Amino acid sequence: MKDRINQLELNALHKISQVTGQALNLDQTLEIVLSILSEDLSMKRGAVTIVDFETGKLVIRASHGLTHQEKKRGVYRFDEGVTGKIFSSNEPFVVPDISKDPLFLNKTGSRDLETGKLSFIGVPITLNNTPIGVLSVDRLFDEDVSFEEDVRFLSILAAFIAQLISLNEQVKERENHLVRANLFLKEKISRKSSGFFSVARSPAILEAQQLVKKVAPTKATVLILGESGTGKTLVAQIIHELSARSRNPFVKVNSAALPENLLEAELFGYEKGAFTGATETRVGRVEEADGGTLFLDEIGEISAPVQAKLLRFLQDKEFERLGSSRTRKVDARIIAATNRDLAKATATGEFRQDLYYRLNVFPIRVPPLRERREDVVGLLSFFTRSLAKEYGSELHFSPKAIEALIRYSWPGNVREMENLLERLAIISENGLIHDDDLAPYITHTSKETILPEVEKKVDSLTALEKRGIVAALQRNNWIQSRAARDLGITLRQMGYRVKKFGLEDYLKKKKVFI
Repeated sequence: MKDRINQLELNALHKISQVTGQALNLDQTLEIVLSILSEDLSMKRGAVTIVDFETGKLVIRASHGLTHQEKKRGVYRFDEGVTGKIFSSNEPFVVPDISKDPLFLNKTGSRDLETGKLSFIGVPITLNNTPIGVLSVDRLFDEDVSFEEDVRFLSILAAFIAQLISLNEQVKERENHLVRANLFLKEKISRKSSGFFSVARSPAILEAQQLVKKVAPTKATVLILGESGTGKTLVAQIIHELSARSRNPFVKVNSAALPENLLEAELFGYEKGAFTGATETRVGRVEEADGGTLFLDEIGEISAPVQAKLLRFLQDKEFERLGSSRTRKVDARIIAATNRDLAKATATGEFRQDLYYRLNVFPIRVPPLRERREDVVGLLSFFTRSLAKEYGSELHFSPKAIEALIRYSWPGNVREMENLLERLAIISENGLIHDDDLAPYITHTSKETILPEVEKKVDSLTALEKRGIVAALQRNNWIQSRAARDLGITLRQMGYRVKKFGLEDYLKKKKVFI
């Protein structure tokens, strides 16, 4: 008889192990587990009762053999009834005959206590030696089965359920983290994009801005071209944020950062055992981008085998994980970027021509900073304002320093400018930067000349800042507090600028002060 029971238990555990793939839907998985117990082990009723931290009580999370109303009635204090006793003591408990035990409350009202002998068995669900719930069932087997046998089996099952609950909590925490990170990223993108395009004066960057606005709402594949540091990643993020996919993931893959074998696994994922070290199944970045945007940075660096798999995905949106024959399909928009001349790379055979045509549906060139010198002063102003919030002091530049910065060729482009200004913000004692202060960092200044048409547009940061302050005051009916919020500065900082730019008398005439 014992061998037969053990075989029944093993069969049930085998079936239960098959539902782990649905573990992320906790309630559904628990319902299936309890259903298997009913079908394979003659269980009449069962319930998984979990701590509800909002109410501070134990509630039935999943059940079998209970109606919806009966399930709702299953709410217990931590010290109430048999369920509370099991939870608070963190020990199994058996009620041989529920009709004769006053501790058994029958709060759900699902059992007829007057007819027939009915036993109840409960075991704690424990995680890290701390009870988090209770697994309870009505008598499992027949009279020949000991309660000790039932408790042993249910304790094994409770440990399995605890891991399911832990997995769900980890996934929820990761999702919450991703949501928080996504909100932070969107705020960061919004701030950066406002600076990236709002200071645009040069025809080259204005053209790129118009192309971004046109292509963002579409489903078209975009190829962003430009030197390192020009802002290609930011442009890709802006396209995503302006599209209908903005609520879904923006997933970035740096194609040059990983070797060929790891890049394929990173993109398409892999099954457990697909290669040495693949100890668990992993979802690829392509799947993570489902419904959103997949940004392939440095696309010109990927190897020929990965190019072939990427081409297939671009054509059909289909792929297989490494180690799997199952074909998967996702809906991810592709944005790629490169600092290489892909047309030339196709001519030399380094890059597949058919893949190039698939990627080059809508090319956008992001110009280097040396081609948009008209924007240098605006970018300086934007970055210095951002750094002032972080370091507590705002940089100011002498006319010669501004002239030197405009002359400079900026081989590292916008990224180099941002890094330079941060370095200056850290080492500067009074915030005033002269051309001598720049000498260690920008080397080819004297060999460069300012283009005549640019020279006419050169303005000091102070004048530019003053115009920004006046414009914000005008937009907000000369009310300083509103203008400060508009600019993202404090009222005290606004007052300082009003005094600095000699606007106090004008505001007095307007009879507006705060």
